[in-house]
Amino acid sequence: MRITDTALAGVKIIEPPRFGDARGFFSESWNKAKLADHGIDIDFVQDNHSLSARVGTVRGLHFQSPPHAQAKLVRCGRGRLFDVAVDIRRGSPTYGQWVGEELSFENGRQLLIPAGFLHGFVTREPDTEIVYKCSDYYAPECDGAVRWDSCGIDWGFDGEPVLSDKDTAAPALADFDTPFTWEG
Repeated sequence: MRITDTALAGVKIIEPPRFGDARGFFSESWNKAKLADHGIDIDFVQDNHSLSARVGTVRGLHFQSPPHAQAKLVRCGRGRLFDVAVDIRRGSPTYGQWVGEELSFENGRQLLIPAGFLHGFVTREPDTEIVYKCSDYYAPECDGAVRWDSCGIDWGFDGEPVLSDKDTAAPALADFDTPFTWEG
């Protein structure tokens, strides 16, 4: 398993090995003990799976606030997407900065996003599926969003995105009062 740090501390690219033959491949996409050997010790309690039918669908930027803040381990089950994490920890030296990574069925990469970061993605192919683990259960009273186009992210697409009503109405990062604090 290859684990690569990104420019944002705690956000990591994880590349599980794939073992292929004439039938296809096998990959161990998550192994708690192996990740713990790399200093990643997160108890995941919920898996989510979504399908976006159209290219240019943007989902995010989302977070879940304390006391139900979530770390996420994200991968692409089918298709291709550009996945993004934005630091929203008050006092962090990287507050408001983002990293993005292309995740696809073909490359098998995953993005680990700690609590205290926004998460979002844009689809690059039709019928793209995203599958991700969460470290806490969904709590609607803690669900939140920041406007997708307010963080300076280069989403890498032209045209109008496909957005939910929630994402269209989300506040800009400049107007957002974060519930997270950096603990350096």
